[in-house]
Amino acid sequence: MKRVITYGTYDLFHEGHYRLLKRAKELGDYLIVGVTTEHFDECRGKLNVVDPILKRIENVKKTGFADMIIVEDHEGQKIEDIQKYGVDIFTVGSDWIGTFDYLNVFCKVVYLERTPNISSTMLRGNAYKLIKTGLVGTGRIAGRFVSEARYVSDIVVSDAYNPEIESASQFKKKYSEYDITIETEDYERFLGNVDAVYIASTNETHYEYAKQALTHGKSVLCEKPLAFTKRESMELYDLALRKHVVLMEAIKAAYCPGFQQMLNVVQSGRIGQVKDVEASFTRIANIHSRERTDPMYGGAFLEYGGNVLMPIIKILGTDYRSVTFDSLDNELGTDDYTKIQIRYKDAMATAKVGMAVKSEGQLLVAGTEGYLIAQSPWWLTEKFDVRYENETIVEHYEPRFVGDGLRYEISEFIAKIRGVGEKSYKLTAEESISITGIVEEFVKNRCIENDR
Repeated sequence: MKRVITYGTYDLFHEGHYRLLKRAKELGDYLIVGVTTEHFDECRGKLNVVDPILKRIENVKKTGFADMIIVEDHEGQKIEDIQKYGVDIFTVGSDWIGTFDYLNVFCKVVYLERTPNISSTMLRGNAYKLIKTGLVGTGRIAGRFVSEARYVSDIVVSDAYNPEIESASQFKKKYSEYDITIETEDYERFLGNVDAVYIASTNETHYEYAKQALTHGKSVLCEKPLAFTKRESMELYDLALRKHVVLMEAIKAAYCPGFQQMLNVVQSGRIGQVKDVEASFTRIANIHSRERTDPMYGGAFLEYGGNVLMPIIKILGTDYRSVTFDSLDNELGTDDYTKIQIRYKDAMATAKVGMAVKSEGQLLVAGTEGYLIAQSPWWLTEKFDVRYENETIVEHYEPRFVGDGLRYEISEFIAKIRGVGEKSYKLTAEESISITGIVEEFVKNRCIENDR
């Protein structure tokens, strides 16, 4: 008896699934079908499963092709199953060509041609209106957004806007497979083609682009800093509320599962009352980059300040008493390295950002009964430890993290659009506005220093 095995999510079961299972059955005498759990898909970074697993199993069963149905829930299971069930042939669709060649050691691997012009993604678009999302800006971060959005349900990146024609043209060429419409002249025309926008343009343009998009009833995910003044930030959130759309500041660490788990540990009282938070984010930027050469809108703090302020505000709150800055500026007046001191009634915090100075990128939360430390890069929060006075007691955490973190941020954005009005606990409007307030103090402080 020739045994065949195949695996899949089988979400929104369609004709392509049916044909693939039929051809898999024809390869042998006995077909084993592995149905992937939602949790395993999430662990691999796939955040777009719609149907529950029992429904997906039932749909496979109804085809009549499967002699046995099993559940796939962990990495390495394919080898285990092949050996356990004495499998002769492993088969999957041709979009996975090369991925499973390593299984040839255990059995024959066959890649089957997929049914053209039909997929679960397409069916999602039929069952649920896909949220057409436009990119404002076509730089490095915008490209990462396009790549990560593939793993999130209900979103399609359809358009991009950038008045800088050369940058827009390079972007279109690089991401030609996504068939993104490029607009270089009319921002309002661009807005008319989309349901939501992701703003990844230069810092000084964020507020105006966001305001115009919100005015047109478009949901906005905006890179940090959202604005340069607390008044502007409050205005944007108020406008979003009045227009019944979503406004989110894109500080991706806030939306990562590991960071949320870390917050839960801190808020549970495991380390006692928090007295100090230390956060650092540094990188060596190109000496000729806009970030290093623009004294008005560039610099380490405006580029990375939101990253280090977010965990401080999340843990210690928005009611800080004072904030001070100490910067090392280059010859152009742009801060290459900045240290921020924040004082609360019963706690304090220190943040460091740099683009010409490299420091350890860790997050340290000190409490009255212990401390939590997330090593560099803490903003991905791939792992962290809780330690106590007794040095032999260490609690180690390694939460789930896939991709570069953007998919979690995008997933939160889309989820909020689907449920407008629901309060987000991951990064609230109040917390975002508070961060902007510190940005405003920095800008004022820099202006005073430059006037001397």
